[in-house]
Amino acid sequence: MSRIPILDLAPQLADNLWPAKAFVGEAVPFAATAFREGHDLIGVTLLLTDPEGTKSEHPMHPGAPGTDRWTALVTLDRQGTWQYRVRAWADDWATWVHTAEIKVPAGIDIELTFLEGSVLLAAAGKDKRRPVAERRAFAHAAADLVDPGISVDDRLALLDTPSLNAYITARPLSGLSSTSAQRAVRVERTRAGVGSWYEFFPRSEGAVQRADHSWQSGTFRTAEDRLPGVAAMGFDVLYLPPIHPIGRSYRKGPNNTLNAGPNDPGSPWAIGSEDGGHDAIHPDLGTVDDFRHFLAAAADNGLEVALDLALQASPDHPWVTEHPEWFTTLPDGSIAYAENPPKKYQDIYPINFDNDPAGIRAEVLRIVRHWMSLGVRIFRVDNPHTKPLDFWEWLINRVTEENPDVIFLAEAFTRPALMHALGKVGFQQSYSYFTWRNTKVELEEFFHGLATTTPDFYRPNLFVNTPDILSEFLQVGGHAAFKIRAALAATAAPTWGMYAGFELFESVPRPGAEENIDNEKYEYRPRDFAAAEAAGESLAPFVSLLNAVRRAHPALGQLRNLDLHTSDDGAVLVYSKYLDAAHTGTGSSDAIIVVVNLDPHSVRETMVRLDVTRFGLEPGTVFEVEELITGAIWTWTADNFVRLDAATEPVHILHVRGAVR
Repeated sequence: MSRIPILDLAPQLADNLWPAKAFVGEAVPFAATAFREGHDLIGVTLLLTDPEGTKSEHPMHPGAPGTDRWTALVTLDRQGTWQYRVRAWADDWATWVHTAEIKVPAGIDIELTFLEGSVLLAAAGKDKRRPVAERRAFAHAAADLVDPGISVDDRLALLDTPSLNAYITARPLSGLSSTSAQRAVRVERTRAGVGSWYEFFPRSEGAVQRADHSWQSGTFRTAEDRLPGVAAMGFDVLYLPPIHPIGRSYRKGPNNTLNAGPNDPGSPWAIGSEDGGHDAIHPDLGTVDDFRHFLAAAADNGLEVALDLALQASPDHPWVTEHPEWFTTLPDGSIAYAENPPKKYQDIYPINFDNDPAGIRAEVLRIVRHWMSLGVRIFRVDNPHTKPLDFWEWLINRVTEENPDVIFLAEAFTRPALMHALGKVGFQQSYSYFTWRNTKVELEEFFHGLATTTPDFYRPNLFVNTPDILSEFLQVGGHAAFKIRAALAATAAPTWGMYAGFELFESVPRPGAEENIDNEKYEYRPRDFAAAEAAGESLAPFVSLLNAVRRAHPALGQLRNLDLHTSDDGAVLVYSKYLDAAHTGTGSSDAIIVVVNLDPHSVRETMVRLDVTRFGLEPGTVFEVEELITGAIWTWTADNFVRLDAATEPVHILHVRGAVR
C-alpha cells in the first residue's frame, strides 16, 4: 500500500488479464479511489501515455461527496495501446487555504496562519524548476502574507489572485505523492465502436424467376444495383452472409424442410462443396474479380463490407475428406451434425477444436488472411460461443497484430459470462439481448448496464432483426413496432443494424419459429424496395432520418453517456445522451433526449421528468428543444407533458438547443 492509497482504477478488467477497450473518438471516464488520513486535502492527476509515447496530465475531479472517487473524462484520439497511471498528492496549498478561510475570519491564530501560508509560497519561490516570473510572484505573495502593513482582509484576498492560482493549478504545491500501478487501454478504430450495419443476401439481389418458376441466382454484379439504396438510408457497413459454395448433402429446402428440390439454393451456412470451401466463392455469385469489383463499388457508396466467418462445414466440404479428424465421430461411425435443441442442422458439421488444434488454427488463420488480402477488414463471426475461448483469443490477437483495423463481430446469443468473455479476449462487437428486451423495466436495466457496467470490454451491436430472429414484438406490433425498435437501436448505442426486409415491415412468422416465413436462409427473396417506398409502405425514409441524426449529433456516437430519466407512464421510456463541448469536436456541447412509447397499439399521454443536470443545464433552467423527426420546436423544463400516438408518432428524438434567455 502506498503512502496515499490509490485503489479501484478504471477502466480496467477484472484480474487485469486483458486491457480495457475504447475506440478512436470515445470519451472515456477514468476513475480511481484515493484518500489520506485525517482532514488534509489531496489532489489527483491522471497520467496518460499515448501509443507514440507522448505523455499528458489531466486533473481528476472529486465525484460524489464521501466516496473518495476521482474522475476525469478524456477523449482518446489515437489508435493503439494507451498506458495510464494515477498520481495522488498531498495538496498543501488547498489544505492551507481551507484552514485560512475558516480561521482568519473567525479571528483564530491569524498571524500564525498567514505565516504558514507564507512558508509554502516562499518554498515555491525558491524552486528553480519553476519559471523566473512564477518564482518572483510566489516570493512577493509570501512577503505580502506576513506584511503587518497590509490589512488582514487584503492579505486574505491574496488567495483569490488569478495569476497566483493559475501558477498553482499548473504546478500544485504538493508534499507527499503516490503513483498507482500502470494499466492499459486498447483503442481501436472508430468503426469498431460506431457504425450502422445493413445485411442482405447477394444471391437475392437481382435474382430472376425462370419460366418453370425456378430462380436464377443474383450475382455480385447484380447486387451492386442495391448499394446506392443501402447508402441512401445512411448505412456504412454492409454485412453479407456466407458467400461460399453450398453443400448438397442434406440440403435444406424452403422453411427449413428436409426435402430440398433440385433448384433450391440451400443455406449459405452449410459451407463447402466440390467447388471449394471457406476460401472459395459460390460460382452463382461470380468470381474473385467480381467480388473485388463489388468491394470497390461498395466503397464508392461509402460502405465497408463485412463477411461472415462461419467455422463449420457441410458434409460435402473438402475438409470432411481431407481432415476428418477435425470433426466429431459418433460411436456408430457417423459424423455429428450441428444441433441447438430443438433445432437441428443436418446440413452442417461443427468443428471439434480439440482434435488437431494446431492444424485448425493454421487453416482458419489462412482463410482470414485470404479475405484480408482481397480487402475485407470486418468479419461477422457465426456462433463464436460454440468454439473455445482460447482459440478466439489467439486468432484475434494474431490477426490484429498484423492489421489493427480488422474488426470481429460476435454473433453470440448466449450466457452473459461467455458473451462478456468473448469481448474481453478480443471481439470488438457483439450481438446482444436487445431483441428480447421490450418493456420499460427491461430496457432501462439493459441500457443502464450497457452504459455503465460492461463498456470497458463489451460493445453491443443492436440489430433489430436477423434472418434467424423475428421477435414477437415485431410479429404483433404492426408498423409502429418497427419504428419503435429502429429508434431505440439507433439512439441507445453507437452501433446498430438491420437485416433487409425490416424496412418493408416483414412480420409474418414461420409457424412455431421466431423467424420469418419463407426464410431467405433457404430460398431466394428478391424485394421491390422502390415500389414499396413509392407506395408509402417503406420505413426507409425514417431509417434514413435516424442515420442522419446519428451523424449530426456526436452524443449518439458514444456508448457510456446514456442517462435514464422518468415518466409517469409505465410504457414511456426516457433517456438522454450528452457530450460536453470539450469532447464533441465541434466546439459546442450536444444533448439528445429520447422519449419512446413502447406500446405499439396505443396513444400514451404522460409527464416526463428530467434531471437537466445530466445534459449540462442548471436546475430550474427553461430550455428549447427541437424535435428532430418532425422539426417542431418547443420550450421545455424539467417536467413536460408528452403525447405519443403509436400509429403516427411513437418516438420523440429531441435536440437540446440551449437555455431560453
